[in-house]
Amino acid sequence: MKNIEETKADLTEAGLDAAKVDELLSRVRKEVDDGLLPSVQIALARNGKLAVFETFGDATNDSLYCVFSSTKAITSAAGWLLIQDGSLDISRKVSEFVPEFGSNNKQDITVEQLFTHTAGFPNAPFRPSDWLDQASRNTRYASWKLEWEPGTRYEYHPTSGMWVIAEIIERITNQSFSDFVRNRIALPLNLPDLWVGCPESEHDRITEVMHVGDALTSHDYAKLGIPEPPVTEVTEAALTNFNNSDVRQIGVPGGGGIMSAADLAMFYQGLVGNTPGTEDLWSKETLKFALQVRTGDLKDQLTNTPIHRALGVSVAGDEKRNMRGFGHTNSPLSFGHGGAGGQIGWIDPATGISVGYCTNGHDRNGIRQARRGISISNRAAACGR
Repeated sequence: MKNIEETKADLTEAGLDAAKVDELLSRVRKEVDDGLLPSVQIALARNGKLAVFETFGDATNDSLYCVFSSTKAITSAAGWLLIQDGSLDISRKVSEFVPEFGSNNKQDITVEQLFTHTAGFPNAPFRPSDWLDQASRNTRYASWKLEWEPGTRYEYHPTSGMWVIAEIIERITNQSFSDFVRNRIALPLNLPDLWVGCPESEHDRITEVMHVGDALTSHDYAKLGIPEPPVTEVTEAALTNFNNSDVRQIGVPGGGGIMSAADLAMFYQGLVGNTPGTEDLWSKETLKFALQVRTGDLKDQLTNTPIHRALGVSVAGDEKRNMRGFGHTNSPLSFGHGGAGGQIGWIDPATGISVGYCTNGHDRNGIRQARRGISISNRAAACGR
């Protein structure tokens, strides 16, 4: 963690309120103290400096975590680099880049629809091991079928869309997706512990995924007046699969990022050009383009709220921002992406504060997990003096 620690600033220098930071840390460690979560990490950064980095429970600041779908922000930002250099036009059809993808009426799906989860194949199957063989990949793409007409609705694509974005990146750049992230994002931002495709030599530092607590029953959801979430590919078995060394090395673009909470927080600082001593990888024009909300009036199927999806990330927006993975105290400009098990990653451009929160304890009680995330984000966003 040498490069991360070298950026560390004190709270005064970062303009953070010490009392509010203490309140945040107390909230973060609560579930560890209560015996629910085995470990958690929290990091706050501002103005290009890491100001808070703490680990509680059975882990240390040297520990790494799988951040699951928080990886989507990194994969998307990799795509933004190609948009910036003119080699990727999001209005083009996916089949122009990946001809094998165009079968079964998928020939007109656009690259933009991949980023916004409006492409119509949310549950398309793809084993991580398929990524190791190009023929297997192509067979998968060709076999996928539409579940609904592209562009007509929003339904979260846990992994399928991001596999295709990674495929497009590889075909444009003629290098592996993992190498592209490593060479164009992680190393230029001085984040050597940010991996999408983590080498086996680092695996002893990765916390093991565990499942904790009791799941809510159908009766519980009915009593709360909340729709019961549908069954998707994000099962306990699928998440635990990331304890597998082979899967960690593949670098699943929709959910296999390995890093610390500090790396996640500092990624967002670098993304908006706040990291001193590094080149601004994404221009202001690129960010403005990428962060434009593109999903119109489309709503989340469960919450019936507008989803505010930009290119691969969520934007906080209106007073319903808590339904999009943010706190009530976040500004409307905040953007980022959470991950399974309660991982948190966002930046608030209004304050310059970014946060990374990681845990290896995946709470089966989805409502409790969601409320925890909102509570932590509320406190993190309010830490500016």
